[in-house]
Amino acid sequence: MIRVLVVDDHPVVCEGLSAIIDNEEDLTIAGTAGDGIEAVHQFSALRPDVTLMDMQMPRATGAEAIATILAEAPSARIIVLSTYAGDASAARALKIGAAGYMLKSSARKVIAQAIRDVHAGKRFIDAAVASEIAIHVGERSLTPRETQVLAEAARGNGNREIARLLGISEETVKDYFRTAYAKLNVSDRTHAVMEALRRGMLTI
Repeated sequence: MIRVLVVDDHPVVCEGLSAIIDNEEDLTIAGTAGDGIEAVHQFSALRPDVTLMDMQMPRATGAEAIATILAEAPSARIIVLSTYAGDASAARALKIGAAGYMLKSSARKVIAQAIRDVHAGKRFIDAAVASEIAIHVGERSLTPRETQVLAEAARGNGNREIARLLGISEETVKDYFRTAYAKLNVSDRTHAVMEALRRGMLTI
């Protein structure tokens, strides 16, 4: 039996995934966790074969939990769960050591096969995510400052307020918007924020 730890801060998601897993003859639920800190504790206590890890959680993020788990157990097999097929989010997860990236909306058979593949030592990347990565491969990423500017815009702040919050001039704020637009292939801040969120470059 492949023992699976499910980590998500939404109980309904945990219950749904647990039902899918327990319905498979070769899979079983080892346990569940509702945030990154609990995920680390549960992993240490249960030593599951595969861990399904949400990225956006309270107390500690999925990325932080993955880093902590892999520092303790480098051979841990972790699949990231995501709502969005964002190429930047997927690339970030794979870079920190995740063995797979799967959408929460995936069909039952896809979820089960992803667990089996990762348990067997393979990588699993959802087809929609792989397509996004292929489309954007080689493109420049947003800089930390461009990301900060878009995050403040997402909170409804105008150029003057963004400049004040970040300690830069309004003209510099406009420059950051212009470079972000070019990288995201958009022409205004609303679409820039939407595209950055969709691709996993920005979280709010």
